[in-house]
Amino acid sequence: MKIALIGYGKMGKAIEEIANAGGDEIVLKISSNNRAEFTIENLQKANVAIEFTNPQSAVVNIKQCIEAGVPVISGSTGWLQHFEDVKKFCIEKKGGLLFASNFSVGVNIYFALNKYLASLMSLNNDYATSIEEIHHTQKKDAPSGTAISLAEDLMKKITSKTNWINEPTNDPSLLSIISKREDEVPGTHIVKYESANDIIEIIHTSKSRKGFAQGALLAAKFMIGKKGIFSMRDVLDL
Repeated sequence: MKIALIGYGKMGKAIEEIANAGGDEIVLKISSNNRAEFTIENLQKANVAIEFTNPQSAVVNIKQCIEAGVPVISGSTGWLQHFEDVKKFCIEKKGGLLFASNFSVGVNIYFALNKYLASLMSLNNDYATSIEEIHHTQKKDAPSGTAISLAEDLMKKITSKTNWINEPTNDPSLLSIISKREDEVPGTHIVKYESANDIIEIIHTSKSRKGFAQGALLAAKFMIGKKGIFSMRDVLDL
């Protein structure tokens, strides 16, 4: 597999380490220091692109990969207000895009558990529902993309919740997401149901970036030669 890495921060370096160990080849690495090398010609040396950057540049980066005819997987969060525009662009260009708020196989199993638990709780009005996410202080967006995905999946099952809010609330129509930023902590997500009698929680805690990197490479292999819009649920058949 020949990979273009768009974004060479901590995640990009973790992906590179695992890719090299598995015999894959990184043919292009783009960071803020060498944007001039982010050309159609250079992208076409790869058969898949992996994009982990930031909300400000993700849309341009993804479109550039699609324009080059290279399927792209993106783990950047905070840009999904533009997702329909990017989706339309991808379809018009007959490109391939896989977006996931989280590429960890464990987190995607957690997503499935969240949906199942929400369906069980959907007819029970005795429980107050909330989500908490904890990340390191360098994380730029809040709430996390993973927390937003959890919230959106939950609200599809518990229809009394019409929107989420990134603060505590007593409004029963709103789903509270509490974001905490602390030094040197593992990424943690907690979905909580609390009644007068008990508390039900499902928790996922990431121990390292390797799980995200391994999932990203699994998604990259899945995307080679594909056209259309995909998610990790397609990769894992969840």
